[in-house]
Amino acid sequence: VQLQASGGGLVQSGGSLRLSCVASGNIFSIGVMGWYRQAPGKRRELVATITSGGSTNYVDSVKGRFTISRDNAKKMVYLQMTILNPDDTAVYYCTVGISSRYYWGQGTLVTVSS
Repeated sequence: VQLQASGGGLVQSGGSLRLSCVASGNIFSIGVMGWYRQAPGKRRELVATITSGGSTNYVDSVKGRFTISRDNAKKMVYLQMTILNPDDTAVYYCTVGISSRYYWGQGTLVTVSS
């Protein structure tokens, strides 16, 4: 199983970005999908998750600004990020749960300038 994340980049404070992540390989079904992030000098933190049934969960700092969604047929998970601020600067990693294992993508860098 491989995950490929994309959509990161440089954006001004107040702007928006949409991250995408596609899973490939021998996949029968995907459970939870999610996004984590790691800012320079900080621990990796959970940003958002979405279950196979569509239930979502967000870290408090992004509630109301970020939206996670998924397309099961395409094996993709998305993170729509709005009203970005410099504190959102980090490498964002997608993760998926398949058969009781979690797989990670390579990360995509999001930089928010003030």
